[in-house]
Amino acid sequence: MSKNLGFYAVVLVLFGTGIYFILSYGSRLRPDAANAAAATTIQSTAHVEAGPQKAKAAGSGIAHTLVENLKSPLSILLLQIIVIVLAAKFLGSLCRKIHQPPVIGEMIAGILLGPSLLGFLAPQAQTFLFPADSMGSLRMLSQIGIILFMFVVGIELDVQHLRKKADAAVLVSHASIIVPFFLGSASALLVYRTLAPAGIPFSAFAMFIGVAMSITAFPVLARILEERQMTRSYLGSTSLACAAVDDVTAWCLLAVVVAIVKSDGMAGSFLTIGLTLLFIAFMLFGVKPWAARITRELPEEQTGSVWFLATIFVFVFASALFTEMIGIHALFGAFLAGVCMPPDTGLRKFLRERVETFSSVLLLPLFFAFTGLRTQVGLLNDWQGWMVCAGLVVVAIAGKLGGSMAAARWTGMSWGDSFSLGALMNTRGLVELIVLNLGYDLGILSPRIFTMLVIMALTTTFMTGPLLQLRRLVDRREVVMMQGGNSVQA
Repeated sequence: MSKNLGFYAVVLVLFGTGIYFILSYGSRLRPDAANAAAATTIQSTAHVEAGPQKAKAAGSGIAHTLVENLKSPLSILLLQIIVIVLAAKFLGSLCRKIHQPPVIGEMIAGILLGPSLLGFLAPQAQTFLFPADSMGSLRMLSQIGIILFMFVVGIELDVQHLRKKADAAVLVSHASIIVPFFLGSASALLVYRTLAPAGIPFSAFAMFIGVAMSITAFPVLARILEERQMTRSYLGSTSLACAAVDDVTAWCLLAVVVAIVKSDGMAGSFLTIGLTLLFIAFMLFGVKPWAARITRELPEEQTGSVWFLATIFVFVFASALFTEMIGIHALFGAFLAGVCMPPDTGLRKFLRERVETFSSVLLLPLFFAFTGLRTQVGLLNDWQGWMVCAGLVVVAIAGKLGGSMAAARWTGMSWGDSFSLGALMNTRGLVELIVLNLGYDLGILSPRIFTMLVIMALTTTFMTGPLLQLRRLVDRREVVMMQGGNSVQA
């Protein structure tokens, strides 16, 4: 101990003395004349520009300095992340306590932080927390979160499971797409003139509304089944298969709509669609088998290494970059990258745990907040607006729940199971918000109808749990009545 202290003292004295002599000798040096003139000009300019700010800062003290530092772009972004994550997790935990998916609470948190509540109650605080010039950074971070989320959605898509349930899955899922797509397109006839942005053709608007009505949130549905221990049941496995086919079909339709909207004409849209089909074929028939073979040949310890995870991230972002370049959104590439992951359950679990934890805890709440900043409930300031919103909700429920239930009943399922399957397929959740934001970015949706469709997404997701619970109560009542009837006969 004493030896170390002695060495420490010698180092301090020796090098401290050396620094003192360097500074003493250097203080007598002068720069060259040309450098001195240039430095004087720069200093005088900076002094003139910063003079009022320095005087003001000196006059108002340390409080002003702290506030000014808080207004820097990095400080604002960090403050936004802190507030958003805390609000999302708090409301998410409340929803879990009432047996609702936490994603509903996170969606609500994003809306409450926007102009619908915070901007209404404390507009100055909302403007300070979310200034206009900070939206670019928040949007980019949220887009990274969506890319990673769609990769996880692709990972969870079990192709083998789809093959086992192919008949029922294809029939129910396509019925749950074509019926709401038709009803959504028909609704567009009524709202196009009053709610569509200027310059958007009816075909693009109607097709997008149809796709928005057809979406099922596969990840949210999977979480609901897992929490209710229904994953391995017949109803649970069938609904997962139907939702998976539904998502793939709906995303393909959405890719077509995006290609048409972003292209300069029919030739451009055909080129984008053709490149998309080639990319899908390359990923499914080229990359997917190659990835499975490489994974089998790698030692088990390397599949969990940092290098392997870095390679996966590069592959995900490269796929997203390509689909962004050819004219459709980056999330399509990320989704296909997840689908191409080898069927090894251990590897998929490893990737899901690493990627989903980071994206769902930190980045997805930023997306919810960004969506909430776009959602302006105050735009629905008359009874006609609320009636249109209610009508869209009814159309969404009738198309998705009704279409799924009718098709499931046709395949031979009981009325109770058909109703439960329809309720599960009616879940829209986060995936719907991704689609709506895409439509908003493309200029297909006006702020008013965007708000209506966000409310529709929240409503249909929230009602899934109560509808399943209602069906369970009805089953229990029927069992009790049957037992009571048997006892009377005895």
